[in-house]
Amino acid sequence: MIQWIIISVAMGLLVLATILGGSTLVPDVQTAIFFVLLAVAACALASIVGLGGGLVIVPVLIFLGLSPPIAAFSSLAATMSNATASSMVYAKQRRIEYKEAVKLGLMAIPGSVLGAALSKDAGVDLYSVLLAGILISAGVYVYIRPRLRNRPHPGTFIFLSISVGVSFFAGVVSSYFGIGGGVIFVPLLVILSGMSVMRAAPTSIMALLLTSVAGIVTHGVLGDTAAILALLLSAGGLLGGMAGAKLSREVGERYTRILVLVTMIAAAITLIWNSSALDIT
Repeated sequence: MIQWIIISVAMGLLVLATILGGSTLVPDVQTAIFFVLLAVAACALASIVGLGGGLVIVPVLIFLGLSPPIAAFSSLAATMSNATASSMVYAKQRRIEYKEAVKLGLMAIPGSVLGAALSKDAGVDLYSVLLAGILISAGVYVYIRPRLRNRPHPGTFIFLSISVGVSFFAGVVSSYFGIGGGVIFVPLLVILSGMSVMRAAPTSIMALLLTSVAGIVTHGVLGDTAAILALLLSAGGLLGGMAGAKLSREVGERYTRILVLVTMIAAAITLIWNSSALDIT
């Protein structure tokens, strides 16, 4: 039942994008199909490890010449759809810690608003280098995650301070780069809360639903919108999120970590290369 609802909504978004017609960012059917498939692949991979999908989508959009705010807005649309579909599937699997998800999401919302506002003045070169750093750090984290075990005791001042500060930073990262805050939420849940990866990833995905909505609204108010592109990425995000959540129990964690590390490093290299090419021209 859930999967048919998700598929129906995704088809509805594609129909709406068709009715609205083409745009400078999506000039033909082939380009539209490319963006949908990009979101499907990115969000399927991301939902398995508790990320939003923007880690793959944003570098591609920047490489294609979109401004950082438009790329962030469009990616957050895919992240919101991914989080919605994945949360529905993970809820059925009973793998979400709702209290933690809501807490992280609410603490990150102020940061999401700030991140969207800051991205307005982001230069492509600096933006690319910073995002590349985030990508590599996230990839290394995903790979070495099982080795990180020490954490402060829950309820202590240090624990609460770190939780609030890191959640706020996750919100800033989410909206500034358009990648969602999963790269921050998942390690926070694993390292500080001692949550298993199998529960941390779904919990992170649900928290992303709150941060992505806040980021989208803020970007919309600032005028950083691309409606047709956002609709296409949202449709792909729904399908990819559903697929990733269903596959998460079947994919071996070791190979998933390696795949994510390789993907993030490749995306970071692409960003830096593209930034260097812009400097030369």
